[in-house]
Amino acid sequence: MKIGFIGAGKVGCSLGKLLAGRGLTVAGYYDSDREAADEAARFTDSASFSDMQRLAEAVDILFLTVPDGLIRPVFLDLARSGADLDGKLICHCSGSISSREAFDGIRETGAFGYSVHPLFAVSSRFETYKELGEAFFSLEGDPSRIDDMSALLTQAGLRFQIIDPSAKTRYHLAAVYASNLVCGLIGEASRLLQECGFGEEDAIKALTPLIQGNVDHALAAGPVRALTGPVERGDVTTLEKHLSVCEKAEDRQLYLLLSRKLLDLARVKHPERDYTELEDYISGRYHEHL
Repeated sequence: MKIGFIGAGKVGCSLGKLLAGRGLTVAGYYDSDREAADEAARFTDSASFSDMQRLAEAVDILFLTVPDGLIRPVFLDLARSGADLDGKLICHCSGSISSREAFDGIRETGAFGYSVHPLFAVSSRFETYKELGEAFFSLEGDPSRIDDMSALLTQAGLRFQIIDPSAKTRYHLAAVYASNLVCGLIGEASRLLQECGFGEEDAIKALTPLIQGNVDHALAAGPVRALTGPVERGDVTTLEKHLSVCEKAEDRQLYLLLSRKLLDLARVKHPERDYTELEDYISGRYHEHL
């Protein structure tokens, strides 16, 4: 099957290079920035197209690798262009938008809509492809041709999970918890160390072994087995001390909410322990700060 890309940015270049390097046929790129399309074509040893209608008709699978807010408008422009889309598989790579949202009405064109999303931060047009093959992908869309899309990802040697389009927001929330929100927690830990006298750079250096070691352990053994600290021990005194240096109500709420999540893990790890006192303390203090 021939594959084309509308959008020659970071995702389009990275995914195209990955697929081409794994034996699939990348026909080429269209981008409103012709120079970007030319660069992507050279990068993947494919062609640069002057309009998206010609590209769509030259391929079997078309990826719309444009910013999230443009996926639906670009699809509608393509559908109205007069291009023959019958039997085409049209995909986007957004983590937050389902194929149903992006391609509502697609069956009227004879095409089939899918979302193929890598659980990975694509940061470079010409470098990320080297790591992208290790990412896990999600696949969702029209069940009529889902086997064809599965075969494509399998041929490329990619690990993936088929999900229902209705689960897309929950799926994206999981990704945000594992990436963006972690940045917020690291930022908060760095701020607290700086208040203890650390410089900004030294704070990050000091936290690096702790963060990396904990993440490695949690990923290898699971979050339950990796859990340590005052919540696991049922140490109410230490929680009280921590809250005493949280100057803002929102910081106390954050600490208590996260501690409540840790308490759920602690109960799984130690079903024999009585965490009633700790649970009552967390619940009571949290409601004080609402």
